[in-house]
Amino acid sequence: MNGSMLHLRQTDVAPAGRTAPRRRRVTVVTETWPPEVNGVAMTIHRLVEWLSRRHEVSLIRVRQRGDDPGASVPGVKTRVMPSVPLPRYRELRMGVPSTRALKRLWQRERPDIVHVITEGPLGWSAVRAANAVGIPVISDFHTNFHQYTTHYGLGLFRPIALRYLRSLHNRTRLTLVPTRSLAEDLEQAGFRDLDVLARGIDTERFSPERRQETLRARWGAGPDDPVLLMVSRIAPEKNLPLALQAFEQARERMPGARMVVVGDGPARASFAKAHPDVRFAGMQTGEPLADHYASADIFVFPSLSETFGNVTLEAMASGLAVVAFDYAAAREHIADGRNGRSVPGTDPGAFADVVAEVAADRLQAKRLGNAARETALSIDWERICERYEFFLKQCVEAPNG
Repeated sequence: MNGSMLHLRQTDVAPAGRTAPRRRRVTVVTETWPPEVNGVAMTIHRLVEWLSRRHEVSLIRVRQRGDDPGASVPGVKTRVMPSVPLPRYRELRMGVPSTRALKRLWQRERPDIVHVITEGPLGWSAVRAANAVGIPVISDFHTNFHQYTTHYGLGLFRPIALRYLRSLHNRTRLTLVPTRSLAEDLEQAGFRDLDVLARGIDTERFSPERRQETLRARWGAGPDDPVLLMVSRIAPEKNLPLALQAFEQARERMPGARMVVVGDGPARASFAKAHPDVRFAGMQTGEPLADHYASADIFVFPSLSETFGNVTLEAMASGLAVVAFDYAAAREHIADGRNGRSVPGTDPGAFADVVAEVAADRLQAKRLGNAARETALSIDWERICERYEFFLKQCVEAPNG
């Protein structure tokens, strides 16, 4: 495990039907967990559910707000750790330094491997504790925190944030990232031992069959009016102003166009006040979220701060024509003009033009949406989970383990 990248392929995962793998003790450490609504929480919940059917899994997570209604997984032993609000983002919480407590725990109840999902104080403590007691540890790189510093007026701290992340991840045996392009970027920035674990999509929940004309009517959209949708945390790093500019250009060509923004965040109130013609639907989850996707026509995703962007796959599975920048999930799964529209990240001016073009071309939007659905049907969670299990096995059995 000493190379800069493992370069495993999907075919490196043992095919189904072979002898069941040895049952192992896996501890997962995370500072985000359902019912928090984000791609990281959804992904790790899916992996923990799958893994718990084949291995002994324990979960260490932070205490959430209120009465801590965190999702439970049958058979998974959960330990809830103290937490504090995330600075400048108080609706989210992060852990506190806990190295000593984790060392004591793992000396008493030693796992075979520790998987650290998030890079906050709890994640850093887990890496330090696992290294101190000789337990193999792997990590995930899910969020470009070093890029967020610019959006929050803290650009001077970007090099510090990057050094912090690199130091944490380079103390683990393997860092899993969701895309090949992110792995290449991090490798150039000095991160070692990287490989790709993609993300899947629930194509039964997110489906064009959930389209509801009654919901569209509440948005003020007629049968032939294009509805633009953005599903995102409403925060500076998500580039919502560009989506709103795209909506204005779409309305110039299609006066009946409507725009719906699903999500919450620190900037929601100010945007809603400034744009009364845009429907801010707030946080949606489960079936209502799937209904919102399927009842729109074009998914507008202008963010350039994602490590992946699960919402891209959710929109594709729902049969929407996706317009996104050519990076993260869009680079992995969208071929421009075939199953969506992919815009160079160096040309933000073209983004709004492409949205307006698709909004004015109903046949193009429908064709792209149908092809996007077909692409989503090929993204299989089962294979992704098997690949995850293979990574765990390799790290546990590595000679320096």
